[in-house]
Amino acid sequence: MTDVILLDGGMGQELIARAKEPPHPFWSARVMLREPEVVRDVHAAYVAAGARVLTVNTYSVTRTRVENYGEGASFEELHMTACHLADEARAGRRDVALAGCLPPLVASYKPDLALPFEQARAEYAEIVAVESPFVDLFLAETIPSVAEGRAAAEAACPSGKPVWIAFTVKDDDGTHLRSGEPLVEAVKALADLPVAGVLVNCSLPESCDLALPALLGQGPVAGVYANGFVSIDALDAGGTVDVLKARQDLGPEAYADFALGWVNAGAGIVGGCCEVGPAHIAAIARRLETDGHRIATPGKVEPA
Repeated sequence: MTDVILLDGGMGQELIARAKEPPHPFWSARVMLREPEVVRDVHAAYVAAGARVLTVNTYSVTRTRVENYGEGASFEELHMTACHLADEARAGRRDVALAGCLPPLVASYKPDLALPFEQARAEYAEIVAVESPFVDLFLAETIPSVAEGRAAAEAACPSGKPVWIAFTVKDDDGTHLRSGEPLVEAVKALADLPVAGVLVNCSLPESCDLALPALLGQGPVAGVYANGFVSIDALDAGGTVDVLKARQDLGPEAYADFALGWVNAGAGIVGGCCEVGPAHIAAIARRLETDGHRIATPGKVEPA
């Protein structure tokens, strides 16, 4: 029997399907103030599906982004609201952890737009300070470059909470980050910090297959949570993911095949990203149990 931490899936596409307002670059955060029950219901759906980690809905709530959209005064309110909604969704279940979200600070998949290192670390530290009283761990996700991953880790590790860093890799070469830097170098850049998990996310499942070996045997728990997009090429900086097309060959069982493959290869953390919803997470949960694995809470998985 292997202990496996099961993450939730994507938030954005679920909000697109459930919320009343049309997508906007800052809409996924603003919806928490206008339709908070929708965000809470998405989190609850993932708990019901078997997820043991809920990532709070602050992917677009970075200092740079809120200032760009004239929402700077709402920064702290949005972070606290996101934490409270996720906490309400877990309904007192202590086997469901909350992950504070440390996203790319300017735009997804665009390492060329990254902030200077010191500014990036300071912006991540601001998020950590606001979310730390409410979350159980920190997850830096969809990180496209070595420097941004290092900045997030340096900001989060002093919190004393477990820190996971998830890199996004090229769709045509899972061994390299979106920046072109080797994934193995990104892992090495974290080696002197108490990072508890190193993952790949928001990339094609096939690319994640190629990426996983670089994560194994390095000390931190290895993890994977892929997306279900055909391609991310159509997404411009400041755009919304509704412009991207979902794959038609990646239903819940097909995605679960990938997830079980990652577990069998040594991953201790699996879940889903964009276009991977509650039905996909439920399929992974069923397959894990059928195959004799135990769905665990963070802190109970030994490194691969």
